[in-house]
Amino acid sequence: MKTIAMIPARMGSQRLKQKNLQKVGGLSLISRAIRKSIEADVFDEIWVNSDHFRFKTIALKEGVNFHQRPESLSGNSVTSEAYIYEFLKNHHCDYLVQVHTITPLLLSHSIGEFVGTLQKGQFDVLLSVVNEQIECVYNGKPVNFSFWKKTNSQQLVPVQRIVWGLTGWLSENYIQAYESGNCATYWGRIGFFPLDRLSGHMIKTREDLEIARILFSRGIKKKGTDET
Repeated sequence: MKTIAMIPARMGSQRLKQKNLQKVGGLSLISRAIRKSIEADVFDEIWVNSDHFRFKTIALKEGVNFHQRPESLSGNSVTSEAYIYEFLKNHHCDYLVQVHTITPLLLSHSIGEFVGTLQKGQFDVLLSVVNEQIECVYNGKPVNFSFWKKTNSQQLVPVQRIVWGLTGWLSENYIQAYESGNCATYWGRIGFFPLDRLSGHMIKTREDLEIARILFSRGIKKKGTDET
């Protein structure tokens, strides 16, 4: 049962310039994701997937593999569906786990638990989520509560917020879905893997980055967490 970690990294991020090279705790987001994947000790191979030579240098320095994606898959309009499919067609594996750089507070033991859940074979897709147990509204309508009755928040059914720190697929299912013209990201039996709010903190903007830096600098970690 071959399981590969794929770490995507583009140079041309829009909301936060050169996002993958930004640092938290003195280490770039790309290097942090690589080292967490290595520390998890659950992958047969670890690959950085990018269009830019600078990430090749980083990948090789960190001791992992580098996949050069085609230039046609490097633009801002390209979705993950295309570059994941292209990667899978070039690297055979039973399971693919995308480890994103955008969740730098993610713990290596969480990666290990995620992979273990995926390998049990109950799901074709496994999404990392943060459970938000608070009143949520969409388009002016309540999602998990009623306007006609006040309920204590601890009694609410949590809303699952997908955070993309970790995403896993049964590779064969992904390829078949993509080639059939379906949305491979969500195709098949979908499972949800909960992360705590710190591990699921995503960096999309400069403000997100500063929050992560503050959290890390103040040592806001749980018992047994890893430093890198």
